[in-house]
Amino acid sequence: MTLDPVHVDDIASMASTIADSVDDADYDDLARTVWESWLDPLESPDGGPPIVEPLGEKQLHAADIDDVALTESPFPTVHGLDSGTINPTTFKNGLVLDVAHAAMAAEPSDLDLHRHRSIVMAAHTHDPVPFFDTDEWLHSDEGYGRRRVLSVPRVNRYAEGVVHALALYLAESAHALEHADAVADLLILDGPVYPKELLNWRDRDAELKDLARDAKPKAVVENYVRLVERFVERGVPLAGFVKNPGAKHVVRTVRKQLDGTDAGRRPWVDDAAFFVNLLERREGPDGDERRTDELTFTSWFASRGGSDRQLSAEGEAFGIERNLDPEAYTVTFFVLYDPRTDVCYRVEAPYAFTKDPETRADLMHHVVRDVAATRGPPLAVEKADELARVSIGEKAALRRKLSEKLDSDPMKSYDNIRWVDADE
Repeated sequence: MTLDPVHVDDIASMASTIADSVDDADYDDLARTVWESWLDPLESPDGGPPIVEPLGEKQLHAADIDDVALTESPFPTVHGLDSGTINPTTFKNGLVLDVAHAAMAAEPSDLDLHRHRSIVMAAHTHDPVPFFDTDEWLHSDEGYGRRRVLSVPRVNRYAEGVVHALALYLAESAHALEHADAVADLLILDGPVYPKELLNWRDRDAELKDLARDAKPKAVVENYVRLVERFVERGVPLAGFVKNPGAKHVVRTVRKQLDGTDAGRRPWVDDAAFFVNLLERREGPDGDERRTDELTFTSWFASRGGSDRQLSAEGEAFGIERNLDPEAYTVTFFVLYDPRTDVCYRVEAPYAFTKDPETRADLMHHVVRDVAATRGPPLAVEKADELARVSIGEKAALRRKLSEKLDSDPMKSYDNIRWVDADE
């Protein structure tokens, strides 16, 4: 151990100094003020459409965990979908690769469906000579498996992030479209309903803005647009369960509008921190005990902030033709807080489904019920995650296999030595 007890005490003392200047109670009051005064709706600073707007009455809800976990789901069957990757790997020959592997799960289980997989290898090289790349899928495993190689547009920077995003979202969206007809009642994506990493490219630096205009990223985004249209046509709801929400448009907008006032202090790093502050409930003489008997959650909102704007009626949707009323694609969400784990989740669905009060109530009921029962993601999402996840051992084995086939070793840094190839 490199820290002696005296050093630990020094660090604790420094933390106490900071804590003395920060009063959590102030933040609780501030969160309540923002909720009550600024989200009905949260107006855009530039005078455009509201950034966040309630669907129906703006409310905070609580559900007894034991009671709601025992209720019946409004949906007889639920499907989940996820895509896992080996993580981007750079090789000494200049290739940057990532491999994504998508699977759909059913609740109750459908083992035949679970066997189907879509695998995408995205590859980037600075070599001007193009390599094999096709829109066609090659099949294996008696037709249960399919695969394709995607040649990623060349970039000077961000190669690892680009291969990761394109592999992940192409595998996920293509697999969802391929098996859409297997879903009878509800599909929940493990993550947002749209590919937010790709949508964010429009707001990044010039190189990523240019890349966002390329046909391949546009084709991936179009998959999600067509997925919404397919499910609307079939009358089956589509939702997304975001386990690690990172949106910042609520706190960012509040800060811009109220800079210099108490609300403009914006103590929260992102929207998730704000909603945790709002939804967490404490008791006891000093308010130092978190209540853990109930899940707390917000009502539904429409979102047009950040990357959500792209698929709203005011957004360009990457220039993709939309066959429904543009408003139908707008992202709507509610936030759910589980005090047992001190974690909040964001549940998303296109407005095409949540404009109906009964549908959004059913979606909320199902997700709250499942989170209460599983202490984590809905069961169908958890199953899909297990099917699509690439374990640490599998990642290491795949990298070795890729290294053999490419006749080139992965690039390493000192951290690989320092941590004794921890990933392997």
